[in-house]
Amino acid sequence: MILFGALANGLAVVLGGGIGLAFKQGISERIKTLVMQSLGICVVYVGISGSLKGTNTIFVVVSMVIGAIIGELIDFDTQFNKFGDWLEKLMGMQGNNHFSEGFVTGTLFICVGAMAIVGSLQSGMTGNNQVLYTKSMIDGIFVLILATTLGLGVAFSAISVVVYESVLTLLAKWVAPLFTHPVINAMTVVGSLLILIIGLNMLKLTKIKVANLLLAPFIPILLFAIFK
Repeated sequence: MILFGALANGLAVVLGGGIGLAFKQGISERIKTLVMQSLGICVVYVGISGSLKGTNTIFVVVSMVIGAIIGELIDFDTQFNKFGDWLEKLMGMQGNNHFSEGFVTGTLFICVGAMAIVGSLQSGMTGNNQVLYTKSMIDGIFVLILATTLGLGVAFSAISVVVYESVLTLLAKWVAPLFTHPVINAMTVVGSLLILIIGLNMLKLTKIKVANLLLAPFIPILLFAIFK
């Protein structure tokens, strides 16, 4: 089944997030704070590393601006937090106000990047899920660590990865021509900038609503299709 790779990735995120949530209950606030700060520094590093690989600055800037405008009009951040509040009450987990941050952070890390795109296209065109299986192991470990501080929202990023990779896999033969190397490069750079913002937020240096920029990494697909 060509969707095994996407489903395996989603399952790895759920398992990693579940284990992380279990550990979260037994960690003191002092340790959680230090872990959050350490993760924040690592996230900043990842964001800077990825953002320096860009070759088309104009498309990156335009993508961020368009993504910000659309995101603010829809206000993803408020919608995610409302859903998170409802879900936390339903599960008896009131008091956790990191749902949106956890969901967006997990989503960006596991969806933005070459492995998600290339692995999904490979699954759809050849039936080979090896890249997504490898990615699943990496994502599971990352999500486990992240869930110990950001909680439930991280586990729910499994929805994002399953939908995203499944769509790419099922439409691989039609969308593959759109994902040229420059497009993937630009998407990775924009996504890395959002990851950088997340790191700065985790360190409490900024309070930017990253959720409202969630569409920005996908704008390069449209820009390259129109202007290239």
